[in-house]
Parts: sequence; C-alpha cells; structure tokens
Amino acid sequence: MTRARAVVWAGGVSYLLMVGLLVGSMNRAPSTVPGVGALLAASLLVGVARRMPPLALAMALFGATAVVVGTPGPLHESRAVSYQGQFLSYLAVDLLLGYVVATCARWTSIIAVAVSFVVQLLVIAAFAHGANLNVNGLIALLAMSACCVTGLLGRERREHAVALRSREVAEAVTAERLRIARELHDAVAHSIGIIAIQAGVGSRVMHTQPAQAREALRAVETTSRETLAGLRRTLVSLRQAERVPTASEPSRLAPASAPSPLAPAPGLTDLERLAAATADAGVRVDVRRTGKQRPLPADTDLSAYRIVQEALTNVVRHAGTGRCRVTVDYADEELSVEIVDDGRGATGEGPPHGFGIIGMRERVDLLGGHLSVGPRPEGGFRVAARLPLPAFDDVPMEAR
Repeated sequence: MTRARAVVWAGGVSYLLMVGLLVGSMNRAPSTVPGVGALLAASLLVGVARRMPPLALAMALFGATAVVVGTPGPLHESRAVSYQGQFLSYLAVDLLLGYVVATCARWTSIIAVAVSFVVQLLVIAAFAHGANLNVNGLIALLAMSACCVTGLLGRERREHAVALRSREVAEAVTAERLRIARELHDAVAHSIGIIAIQAGVGSRVMHTQPAQAREALRAVETTSRETLAGLRRTLVSLRQAERVPTASEPSRLAPASAPSPLAPAPGLTDLERLAAATADAGVRVDVRRTGKQRPLPADTDLSAYRIVQEALTNVVRHAGTGRCRVTVDYADEELSVEIVDDGRGATGEGPPHGFGIIGMRERVDLLGGHLSVGPRPEGGFRVAARLPLPAFDDVPMEAR
C-alpha cells in the first residue's frame, strides 16, 4: 500500500470515527453541533473523493444519516428544532453528489442522485414534523438541485475543454503533416527533375559525346547527394521530435558514434547554388537582388527559398524555355520574390496532380503574405510572393 493510498483510507476511517463521536455526544451538546460537526468532518473524505467519488458519497450519506437518526438533542429543546439543525449534515452529501455528477460516468451519476434523493427525503419525512417537514424537504431539494446543476456545468465545461484539446491536437497533427509534405515535395521535386533531365542527356550523348555524358552523370551524382542530405536532415529532425531521451536514458535513435552535424536549412543565400544546378538542367537563371540585404527570420528565409525552388522546377519541367529571371527585393516591411520566364506559360493551378503551387500558397498564407501566380500578358509565366518582415530589432539573434 502506497503512502498516498494509506492517507486516503486514514481519512475515510477518521471520518467514520468522528461520526461515531458526534452521535455519542448528541445528548450533551446543542442540536446544531452534530450537524455542523458532520459537515466539517466530511473534509476528511477529500482524498477518498479524488480516488473513488461514489465511495466517498456513500460514506458521507451514511454518516449524515447516522447523525440525524441518532440520539435526540437535549430535553429542553423541541424535537423539531433538534432535527432541523442536524439536517445540516446532508449539505456535505450534496456537495459530494455534485462532484460525482461532474466527474463520474452518467449512469453512476444517475444512480447516485437517485439514492441520495430517496434517502434524504425518507429521513426528512420520518424525523421532521409539521411545518418543518415542508421547509426541510424544500431546502434539501433545492440544495441537491443546486449541487447537481453545478456538477453538470462542471462536466460540460470539462468535456468542452477535452474536445478543444483534441481539436487542437488534430489541427497540430494536420499542420505538421502538411509541413512535412511541403518540405519533402520542395526538397525532392526540384532535384528529381534535374536528375531526370541530366540522366536523359547523358543517355543520349553517351556514345557521341562522352565528355558531356560524364558532366551529366556528375551533375546527377551531386544532385543526388544533396537530395539525400536534405532527406536525412528531415528524417533526423522528425525522429528527434518524436522521442527525446532523458539524460539518464541512452538514446535508441542515435548511433554509437556521434553523428556528423547536419547542414543548415537552405535560404536565399543559396540561390546562386540553386541557379547553377538549374543551369545544369538547361535553364539559365538570372538572379537579381535589390534593396538592403539583411538577415531574415528562419521561416521566412526558408519559405522564400522553397518558393523560388518550386518555381524553377516548374520552369524546367513545363515552360519549354532556356532562361528565366529571379528577383529578390528587400523592402523595409516586406520581402518580395518574383520568378518570371518567357516560356509557353501554364494554368494558374499548374498540372492536374501537382502540389507545388498549393505548397507555395500554404507557405505564404502561414506567414501572412500574398502570392500571385499566373501567365504573363506578354508571354511566359510569373510567380510573385510578398512576405511581411519584422523590424530588424525583432529578428532573433540566431537569424542574424
């Protein structure tokens, strides 16, 4: 038996002993003393109520009834006045009844209410007389109703809180799944597109132009390694978020040797490298930067890079052109990113089964920005995103 359980049972036994002492002293004390004493003694049942509310209610009902049906008060007091004071002990029963209604199952609550109602009314009917019968019966009914209504309100509030927490958890899980889907799509789609193009070039010129074939294969190798590193970074972060071992517990996820540090998440500083990889796939990218360049929040920096990456992937796959332009404008209050090409254009929503533009919109919406996607009047396609920026003092130090 644990210490907490021992304290709980000690409280229950102490309550029964206190009730016995109150009943034994009723001949020598004023009539209201046993009722008030039983009401105060019910505080000993707090531990029992937290673990077993129905048992605490049964003990309180037994103790209150014992006080009422025990020895009458002093001879100089009327019987009616004596029992009117002793009925105070049922107030503790009503309070515990409200707690049962608020915390226990519905059928348990219904049975508890029915038993308490029947016992209290029968005792009051048997020991109250005349006008006191109606007064005590009405008071008991009102007290029981008030406690039950309070318990019902507490139950509804608790169930509503549980429903809200469940909804928040579900929304958090959905948001995390969408984030992972965007990261995997943006990290893999661009690289796989370049790999497919370079592999096709290598297979066509393998026998006629071996040097160009070797360059294509090297581009495939480089892009593949970068893609694997990005996937590894994503998977490791997911595993670390899933379970973080305690200081005294060895990790089941980390290898025996210390892992090599992961590369940081990409950002706008990597646009030149992205442009070079896109050029290897046959599309020359003209990168232009305007405004005063400064450190960006990590989520804004990553989202802007992913938007450019996805737009360039669409240019490589669908535009049918050999060049495009990327413009990054650092304004005072927002970051503007624009990708335009002079290709054959496309519909605003992209391919029927594509998720690239959907992912762009989600990223921009999460940051409170604006995304414009569509064909250009003069030909080609345009992707423009405006992302709000905080003041420089509000940017975290690690982003500077």
